[in-house]
Amino acid sequence: MATRTDATTRREQILREAARLFAERGFHGVGVDEIGAAVGISGPGLYRHFPGKDAMLAELLVGISGQLLTGAKRRLAEADGPAGPEAVLDSLIEGHIDFALDDRPLITLHDRELDRLRDSDRKLVRQLQRQYVELWVDVVRQVHPDLAEPAARSAVHSVFGLLNSTPHLGRAGSLPGRGATAELLHRMARGAFASAPSPAAG
Repeated sequence: MATRTDATTRREQILREAARLFAERGFHGVGVDEIGAAVGISGPGLYRHFPGKDAMLAELLVGISGQLLTGAKRRLAEADGPAGPEAVLDSLIEGHIDFALDDRPLITLHDRELDRLRDSDRKLVRQLQRQYVELWVDVVRQVHPDLAEPAARSAVHSVFGLLNSTPHLGRAGSLPGRGATAELLHRMARGAFASAPSPAAG
């Protein structure tokens, strides 16, 4: 008899393989049978876990937006106290880099397939993303108090674009190593924030 943990693990396996296949071949280029084969079950067996591919896509995109926001809030809570805003910003950057390096298919999926979500799911993704951005904006303005709010928001979006470029960096084996890549991305993100225009520079 399958336990709750077994069921959760199976769902996670299905979602991971669905994300990989959707990113590689597009949402419409992948069938339910292929996703099932990737996790060792029949295509129809997937319907015990998801009503269809649309539900998988929604859970992937809504899920990762929620996870990023929850993770960022947790990092802020953990950094509360003696840690200054510089340390908080570093922690936020590290969290997003973990996502960018470990969940590259989801970045591709978001870029290509977000518009395939039903309106309610797409609006939820956008809502979660806005909250995530505003959390970053607040921290960035603590680190760079001379940065106007619109400029800080633009800088945050620009840094997300930089960090989310990982699907275009080549195959994982061609990168200089996870640690070195993470360090490079971190330096570039901090450099981008540091070079954001101040009101005086405008």
